[in-house]
Amino acid sequence: MSLAVIAIILFVSIFLLILYGYPVAFTLGGLSLIYALCFLDPTDIGLLPNRVMGIMENYLLLAVPLFIFMGIMLEKSGLAEKMLQTMTALFGRLRGGMAVSVIIVGALLAASTGIVGATVVTMGLISLPPMLRNGYRPELATGTIAASGTLGQIIPPSVVLVLLGSVLGVSVGDLFREALLPGVILVVAYVLYVVFYGLLRPASVPRISEEDLQRFRRGDETDGASFFRRLLESLILPLLLILAVLGSIFMGYASPTEAAAIGAAGATLLTMLQGKFDWPTLRLVARETTHLTSMVFMILLGATTFSLVFRQLGGDRFLVDLILAAELSPNVFILLVMIIVFIAGFFIDFIEIIFIIVPVVAPIFAAMGIDLVWIGILLALNLQTSFLTPPFGFSLFYLKGVAPPEVKTGHLYRGILPFLIIQVLVLLGVFWMG
Repeated sequence: MSLAVIAIILFVSIFLLILYGYPVAFTLGGLSLIYALCFLDPTDIGLLPNRVMGIMENYLLLAVPLFIFMGIMLEKSGLAEKMLQTMTALFGRLRGGMAVSVIIVGALLAASTGIVGATVVTMGLISLPPMLRNGYRPELATGTIAASGTLGQIIPPSVVLVLLGSVLGVSVGDLFREALLPGVILVVAYVLYVVFYGLLRPASVPRISEEDLQRFRRGDETDGASFFRRLLESLILPLLLILAVLGSIFMGYASPTEAAAIGAAGATLLTMLQGKFDWPTLRLVARETTHLTSMVFMILLGATTFSLVFRQLGGDRFLVDLILAAELSPNVFILLVMIIVFIAGFFIDFIEIIFIIVPVVAPIFAAMGIDLVWIGILLALNLQTSFLTPPFGFSLFYLKGVAPPEVKTGHLYRGILPFLIIQVLVLLGVFWMG
């Protein structure tokens, strides 16, 4: 048996063990080391410390904990709740105004926090009960909240794009720049769907009641703050933070890592302005940031071990030769990879897909002369669906955990289907335009 075939067996073995429920980081690293000890020369294993040190010294990856800190700090500040109250007060008199507000707030939170779980839970707690009380169909209400909460996967600054940039070896700033338009298109497509749904089935997309509208206009302020002051605090200031982060990257004033530091400092300042910054909050944010960052980097170290062993076994050369011998056109191969990633998203997390599948196919894309920045955008759009596809869509789990008892799992699955179709159509549109 050739070493290249053993590399493919390694890949399949890791994939099956992860599906079975074994921890991702230790499965990637541990099984790869076992294969290396059995089939490789000891000098090949000696390359691993250099790869690990390369990760530790990678300046770009400093953006990951900084963006995570920025998102968690803004989430703890209560910004999401104020955004929802303010936007619902602005759009509440329109038919479907609450659903439109949820989509817009999802986009704003995506560009400021990017924490999918926190966004979905917050919007589910604040918006879902009044949407149901005002006569929204459960399918439309839950689908809108779950889909809007995942926009942080594509709208920059996104941790997904940072990780994809590292794996693909492309500029994160270029990925941020190119992801902006598809993200906006996705938001507009969601809003248009809600608007047309309201035109076709007006009884299922009602206007908000006057009582709920006044409650959202009052918000939860106890200090007599005016609506316009809350508008400034909940919308204008976060927008300025988003512009500072993205603008500094796009205009060339800062690298993504430096912009992430700006975002982290700005999020801390906004939390101070809201009166929510104290020592317990800082400790909680630091602890959660450390936890998430450690998880990402443990998976990254395991993925690095897998990538090294896979390449030393000749798996990458074997796949490149196989694809070239099959004479697949670049477009056909891209579609094949996108289908595999989409199906994998039903069963495993986006981080696992980035570190398992993407390193295997990236050399093939490079050999075919395909623009890797464009591939990164396609992959980010595709990976976003992993949060929404049953049976393991995390956004669906988050929302079900805070939904009223009358909202069943079937409502969530049926409600998310139109938004999944929209995402696939936008993905195909970006593919066609590329």
